[in-house]
Amino acid sequence: MKKIIYAFTVSLFLMTGCKKSFFDINQNPNSPTEGSITAQLILPSTLQRTAAKMATAYNYSALWMGYWARSGTYGPSTEQESYAITTSFNSGQWTATNTGWYDILADVDLMEKKAAVTGETFYSGAAKVIKSIGFMYLVDQYGNVPYSKAFDFQGNILPAYDKGEDIYANLLVKLDEAAKIFASANVTAEMKTADIMFKGDLTRWRKLANTQRLKLLIHQSQYLSSTAVATEIAKITADGSGFINAGASANVNPGFAVIKDQQNPFWAAYKLTELGAVVDDYNRANNYILGKFRNNEDIRYQYVFSPAATPLNGNTYYGYNYGETIPNSAPKAINSSDVAGPGLAKSATQDQWLFTSVESLFLQAEAIQRGWISGNAQTAYRAAVQESFVWLGVTNAVATANTYLDQANPIVSWSSATSSDDKIKLIDMQKYLALIGINNFEAYVDYRRLGVPTDLPLSLSPSRGSNIIPSRLLYPQSEYNTNAANVAAQGTINAQTSKIFWDK
Repeated sequence: MKKIIYAFTVSLFLMTGCKKSFFDINQNPNSPTEGSITAQLILPSTLQRTAAKMATAYNYSALWMGYWARSGTYGPSTEQESYAITTSFNSGQWTATNTGWYDILADVDLMEKKAAVTGETFYSGAAKVIKSIGFMYLVDQYGNVPYSKAFDFQGNILPAYDKGEDIYANLLVKLDEAAKIFASANVTAEMKTADIMFKGDLTRWRKLANTQRLKLLIHQSQYLSSTAVATEIAKITADGSGFINAGASANVNPGFAVIKDQQNPFWAAYKLTELGAVVDDYNRANNYILGKFRNNEDIRYQYVFSPAATPLNGNTYYGYNYGETIPNSAPKAINSSDVAGPGLAKSATQDQWLFTSVESLFLQAEAIQRGWISGNAQTAYRAAVQESFVWLGVTNAVATANTYLDQANPIVSWSSATSSDDKIKLIDMQKYLALIGINNFEAYVDYRRLGVPTDLPLSLSPSRGSNIIPSRLLYPQSEYNTNAANVAAQGTINAQTSKIFWDK
């Protein structure tokens, strides 16, 4: 593994407040030194970059999971659509400058170290939460990764890899520590300003930590013993803050503006430039999920997708099949539905979600059904579906959601699922429908974890052969080039058959 370079220059030129100047890059990035950086200056940048990455860096998951497909304006992406991925596929997930997880987490680690020196425990708690998110994504994509020695640049320039299950276990420990820190931390006015997510609200930080703890446990639902789960749930219960609830998503906003490089990340990636030009002509609605919505009287497709700019033959909402060979005579991008519908892309200045109330309520519903936490599973399930409609801004959201829920349709009817396992899969099928465009990667996790959706179609690419959706990504080529011994110690990795530890 190459030495991970601190992205503190980015932190500095993104640090100047929560207004337009937050994104002012017309400053000299060469003048600051690491010694001049404080935790206060790092937090807003790492929050913004974390949210932006989670919202925009997982197109491959949306394509593999039947959410999105390639438009008729583009030719095939053979590697992605054949599932025959290489060590260059999405290698930026690892160490890409400013957007790779190790680049972001290096800043977070620096923030935690700075906070330890100054005694600013609030920043230490925030660092532990952000680390738990970033390392979870790394494990969920790659399995074993550098963790315990990842940022020991003096003693471990080529860090060894930790087992994915050991990393998960330690992340739960760190989240427990974070919750305890937030229970007593002192928050200053400067900290409130630096916190572009919760404005220093410690209860909301504790809720986020608890929800992230629950997410780590849910991912391990097929791996952990009931005793291990009960031990961790007891810690969450003892904290007493609960989870992210309806209407209380964890969002960031450093002062997004309709200016180049200052727009909301999701909007800037999939909707329009600051001059009003279309950004994304590649990603379009997938016919699979369009059918799931339309065939089951689910209006949400009109909120996660946009009507075609120039419809053909009355096809206002037009999609494609993933991996299909599209003839030149087929409708193009302008004749099809983009992936930034009005429920997702509300404006260029909207908050950027980092952990939504929608996902939190579905996690809670599954946990209740599994008997992990108290509550009525059916009530929690209905609340999660209702929150999806509300979050997207559906007209008469709760009433419309209730009409949808009251169908005698197996894709939504609680009574149609007879066994506990069936009810869990029902919850996660509705979670799948609710997270499109919001957290595409979580759908990929659940598909590997539970096999939901059960009828997800494979790519139609002529080059796919017998390949199936990969179980993981391959380590980037840079690791084989610069950290050869440690990556070789992980054994022979096959994207088709080598699984993440929780994938049973």
